[in-house]
Amino acid sequence: MSPTFRSLHNRNYRLYASGAVVSNVGTWMQRVAQDWLVLQLTHNSGTALGITTGLQFLPILLLSPYAGLVADRFPKRRLLQVTQTMLAVPALLLGLLAVTGVAQTWQVFALAFVFGIGSAFDAPTRQSFVSEIVGQDDLTNAVGLNSASFNLARMIGPALAGLLIAALGSGVQATGAVILVNAVSYGAVIVSLQRMRESELQPSVRAGRHRGMIREGVRYTLRRPDLMMILTIVFFAGTFGLNFQITSALMATEVFHKGAGEYGLLGTTLAIGSLSGALLAARRGRIRHRLVIAAAGIFGLAEVVGGLMPSYAAFAVWTPVIGIASLTLITSANASFQMSVDPMMRGRVMALYMMVFMGGTPIGAPIVGWVGQTFGPRWTLVGGGLATVLGTLLAVLVFSRARGLIGHREERADVGAADGVVAGRA
Repeated sequence: MSPTFRSLHNRNYRLYASGAVVSNVGTWMQRVAQDWLVLQLTHNSGTALGITTGLQFLPILLLSPYAGLVADRFPKRRLLQVTQTMLAVPALLLGLLAVTGVAQTWQVFALAFVFGIGSAFDAPTRQSFVSEIVGQDDLTNAVGLNSASFNLARMIGPALAGLLIAALGSGVQATGAVILVNAVSYGAVIVSLQRMRESELQPSVRAGRHRGMIREGVRYTLRRPDLMMILTIVFFAGTFGLNFQITSALMATEVFHKGAGEYGLLGTTLAIGSLSGALLAARRGRIRHRLVIAAAGIFGLAEVVGGLMPSYAAFAVWTPVIGIASLTLITSANASFQMSVDPMMRGRVMALYMMVFMGGTPIGAPIVGWVGQTFGPRWTLVGGGLATVLGTLLAVLVFSRARGLIGHREERADVGAADGVVAGRA
């Protein structure tokens, strides 16, 4: 089997990946449909779109530390089945409200927040469960393949959603039908988890219950300059740069004056690059911090260039470049985190990672939406790209030389030794 796909020799991982790709297609369909629903209800308000996105990610910011603790204390396979149900219910309600033509903006806000609660508990559990399926040797490959699956769905989902919305009349009811498809898609993950062979999993030792467990995870992370550098980078990228839901919608409707089909197509072109970046990441055996730094810088510059593109066609052609850079950043940062932490701490540490990476969206999304509405949609990309570059430079200046993370001492760095774990090195 090709090194790119070596994790697929594992039956449990094949089941996990097949269920995930179906669910991811549905997720991307709902993202497009929900954004289009908000634009329909608010007459193309960028601020309302930013508020919706922010509310959907706010629970990740508020609940991630507790969600990580839950992931470390309970069986992850069973927990994931619960979280998938928590995601399906608000999608079902929102779809029914839209299909029946009674959906209102405040209802979208409320259900986006409820959906975010499910995501807050799902993310750290799902992230840390991968190592229990494939083990440490294939973890980097599995993370890359997960990203490839996510972005294969990103190629299919937005285009399919745009076509369905357009075919059904581009109205509120059309978005509801698409959202209902996503509600059903979560069943694929639940079934795949149920069919796994528990005897072939490699569960980490569950953390015992004691006071201060969340603080313990925070202290562990704060003592690790390698983890803090990555957290700083992904905070700036996640908060200001990775807001494609808003930037693509505003560029398509306000700058290039396109409809739902062309908006959905932008998601597909972006995913072409993202899928390529994920497959390249799956071939890597070792992640260096300099790769995370370089990917973040290139991603920020690519966004600035994208914001300056003169036409829809030029913008669509450039989005794969943004996709490759963004996925290289995401997969390298994710794999570096997972491979360098104590397995008993993985749920809590990954929860902090997701809190910083995705939890910054409630801060960044309304700001990006306001910037687009006040200064023009192009500034959502230019500003986000510049913020990512400056944040990366800040992280490098503050953390990169601590314990020899980069430079000539890189090969000798063992940043986790003080914490009694084998650390992943730059």
